[in-house]
Amino acid sequence: MQQTIRSDIEVIRSKRAFIIDMDGVIYHGNRLLKGALELVDWLNANDKAFLFLTNSSERSPIELSQKLARLGIIVDPEHFYTSALATAGFLASQKPGGSVYTIGEPGLIQALYDAGFTMNNVNPDYVVVGESRGYGLESLETAVRLVLGGARLIGTNPDLTGPTEKGIVPACGALVAPIELATQTKAYFIGKPNPLIMRHGLRKLNAKRGETAIIGDRMDTDIISGIETEIETVLVLSGVTGAEDIPRFPYQPKHVLEGVFEIPD
Repeated sequence: MQQTIRSDIEVIRSKRAFIIDMDGVIYHGNRLLKGALELVDWLNANDKAFLFLTNSSERSPIELSQKLARLGIIVDPEHFYTSALATAGFLASQKPGGSVYTIGEPGLIQALYDAGFTMNNVNPDYVVVGESRGYGLESLETAVRLVLGGARLIGTNPDLTGPTEKGIVPACGALVAPIELATQTKAYFIGKPNPLIMRHGLRKLNAKRGETAIIGDRMDTDIISGIETEIETVLVLSGVTGAEDIPRFPYQPKHVLEGVFEIPD
C-alpha cells in the first residue's frame, strides 16, 4: 500500500494544474489543516496553476483570500472560484437582467448583483438557495410560495453536509430539500458535481484535462466531478469521506491520501 501511495504521489506532483476544494481539504471552519501552507508554498515554488474551487457560496473570492490570510496563507483572490460565481454566471447566460429571490450569504448575493440580477420577493424568475445563517421558516415559506407561483428553483450546490471545526453541519442540499418536498419540484444545482463548474474552473486555469488534478474530500462531489470531467482525482481523508466510505461508491478515486501534507516534496 505504501509503495502504491509513493508511486501515486509522483503522478500527482507531475500535474501542471490543480483544482482544490477548501472545506475539509485546506481547513475545517477556522482551523487550518495539516500541510495546507506547505501545499501552497509548493504550488508557487513549482509554478503550478491552481484554483481553489469551493461549493460553498457564503464568501466572495476576496473574503476567501482574507480568510486564508488570517490563517497564515497568502493567496490572491484570482485563485478562488465559488459555486456562487458559477450560479450567477449560469443564470446570466439563461436570463440576462433577470430577478431572484435569494436565501444566502453576502458572497451569493454580491455575485448575483454583479451578474446583473435584481432582488425580488414578489414575482422573481428564480429562487436561489445557498448556505445561509438566516435560513428560517419565514424565508422557507416565501421560497415555497414563489416556486409554486412559477419561479425556477436553483441550488448553488447539492452538498447535504459540510465539515467545520465543530463537526458536520447542514449544507445547501439540506436547505433546499424542504422547498423541493413542499413544491414537488426538483432544484437544479450548479456546483460540483455539475460538470459546468468544472469547465469554468479549467477555463480559469487555462489548463487541459489531462494536465490537471482535482483534490477534494468528498466522493459524491469532488471525485465524481473529476471522473465525469476526465481529470485526475485525489481524495484526501481529512474531511467528509472516510476510508471506510470509499467501497460504498460505484466509482473510485485515482489516488487516496491522508491529507494534502503528503503532496509537497
